[in-house]
This record gives sequence, structure tokens and C-alpha cells, in this order.
Amino acid sequence: MSDVKEAVRSRYAGVAKQLSVIQAETSAGCCQADGPDCGCSGSYSTDELKEIGLTESVSLGCGNPTMLAQLEPGQVVLDLGSGAGLDVLLSARRVAPGGHAYGVDMTDEMLAVARENQRKSGTANATFLKGTIEQIPLGDAAVDVIISNCVINLAVDKGAVLREAFRVLRPAGRLAVADMVAIEDLSPDVKKRLDLWAGCIAGTISLEAYTSALRDAGFRDVDIEITREVRLEGVDGRIASAYIRARKPALVTAAS
Repeated sequence: MSDVKEAVRSRYAGVAKQLSVIQAETSAGCCQADGPDCGCSGSYSTDELKEIGLTESVSLGCGNPTMLAQLEPGQVVLDLGSGAGLDVLLSARRVAPGGHAYGVDMTDEMLAVARENQRKSGTANATFLKGTIEQIPLGDAAVDVIISNCVINLAVDKGAVLREAFRVLRPAGRLAVADMVAIEDLSPDVKKRLDLWAGCIAGTISLEAYTSALRDAGFRDVDIEITREVRLEGVDGRIASAYIRARKPALVTAAS
């Protein structure tokens, strides 16, 4: 569904242009403005944000995956759909010294904002890459931890995203993401609307489907924690923000 990908790309290109004009004051992401109210305000430490010279308003996500991931110095981290770079820059600080944080995003405009935020923060151990989360531009077993903030639900083929995540993780590596999930089926009409795809609504899948997709990709120790149910005016069905954890086995076999 290339039309879905283009709707997502167009939306976040527009968000990036807003951020570049009024940095850290205006955003319109999944959980802000015309997206659902995910209740992610207050997820980030004020002291952490001061260190990189940003505010929480540049986050377009539904949680704080950097907290969920429990990052340690020396680790290599990858953020899927890195947006304005907040989670990458926070991760880079947490994995220093000796670690590195990568962000991958498909939108040139958002990458430009992220790189400018990196310049302002003075963060050296971070790299922003252009690419899609279905085809991550990194080699096999390249990272220790994968994070993401309300992005996987935007992908049509979530299985492809999770298989790629599994591929680039090292053995015993961890997936720790914030995302939106469906806790009651959405109507077929809602699932067809491109604006609701780009708004992190139409692309949500059930807890059971998410769990199955993770296990099919090879992940183990899958845990999904609902953090907040989201009320959607005029939309049949219910969605929620969630923290999702999983692990790549230490010994990976063909059967896994």
C-alpha cells in the first residue's frame, strides 16, 4: 500500500517544517494536535531534556522508550522512525561512553530537523540514517537495543518491520518500543482512511496479532503493557498506547 506510506511521509514532512520554523513549540504527531491524546506528557525527565537542549513537545510519540529500554554505557541503540531525534539524542547520552545511537527515518525534512537538533545538543555519538523501517540500512547483528516511539503502527507490513528488527539485533538483544495497539476492532471504514493511518489509528493491530508477529519474527519473552486507553471521537473501536518488550534469543537457530 504505497498510498499509506506516502500519506505518512507527507504528514511528517509537514510536521518537520513546523518544527523547523517554531522549534520545540509546535508539533502535530500521533499523540498531539490532530492525533489521539495518548497522555505521554511528563514521560521525559526535565534534567535529561535540558542536557540536549530540547523540550518534550518535539516528541511525536506515545511514551518514553529510552526509559523502557534501560540503556547502559557501551551499548549500540537503534531508533525506528527517529523523527526530530529526541529519543536518539537521549539514548546517545545514556550509552556514553563507548556506545552509539542510530536513528532511521524516511523523511528528508525530519532528518534535517534531527541533525540540526544534534548539532545544537553537541552530541557526537549519534547518527541519523535515511531509510525505511521495513528495510533498515544496517548490517546483521549490528545493535544491542531497538527502540521506537509510536511508529511501527504506521507500517502496513508490521511483520517485515519486526523481521528486520530481529535481523539487526545481536543475539540476546532487546526490543523496547512504545506503540499504539487495538483493544477493540476498528471498523473497516476506519481502516481504509489514509488520514487515520497517518494519525496512528487505522494501522493499529490487536495485542494477539502484535504478539504473534513478534513471535513469528523470532522474538521471545514478549510482554505488552497497556499504558493508557485512548478515546476516539467519532471512531468505532478502541485503541491504547502500550509498552512492548521482547528479546532475541542468545542462540538463534533456523527453527526460531
